Amino acid sequence: MTVRVAMWSGPRNISTAMMRSFGARADTVVVDEPLYAHYLDVTGIDHPGRAEILRSQPRRWEDVAARLTGPLPGDPAVHYQKHMTHHLLPVIGRAWLGELTHAFLIRDPAHVVASYARVRGEPTLDDLGYPQQAEIFRAYGGPVIDAADVLRDPAGTLSRLCDALGIGFDPAMLAWEPGPRPTDGVWAPHWYSAVEASTGFAKYDPTPPAVPDRLRPLVEAAQPYYDELARAT
Repeated sequence: MTVRVAMWSGPRNISTAMMRSFGARADTVVVDEPLYAHYLDVTGIDHPGRAEILRSQPRRWEDVAARLTGPLPGDPAVHYQKHMTHHLLPVIGRAWLGELTHAFLIRDPAHVVASYARVRGEPTLDDLGYPQQAEIFRAYGGPVIDAADVLRDPAGTLSRLCDALGIGFDPAMLAWEPGPRPTDGVWAPHWYSAVEASTGFAKYDPTPPAVPDRLRPLVEAAQPYYDELARAT
């Protein structure tokens, strides 16, 4: 039976590197942000490559849910679903989530806000996805890993994650070939240049984040949600 791993992450994290890591497993197929088109269609937000994204995926969440819980070609051992928590809009039904095995990739809000501010200047709490991540965790539980721990100790952190998911650790997860993948979303040319150049996880950078003063209240608003999940790591 396929283990359907829904990995929930906010933006400006190492979520694409994690997708590369799982994609390096011979027993795994991956899917990249399958709710992205629905999110853009409902919110009307203008992201790079918006029109192409809307053409590339189903816009109805019901169709996405059916694909994520339905039969898979080749019956892989693991179906790794890279999800952005802010894509789980309130209009999306939740019942289908009970058919997935959930996991959570978290990152300290100060680092997320500092990174996000360099790309999109005025993020909101909903943009960062912390409340949505906490909602899913409270409802379904699942292993939680911190991006900082992955970068400090990829083998140890991923081994613990895989054990918690019941899939067993594969050393192939620690390295991958550079370049794009057919499974990458059509938005990859706008966002994935660093990952496409990578062959493994980056080294952990202990440099304190530079958070603009105007965004410090946003860090404070996100912190309790992060702390709640961090206690589960």
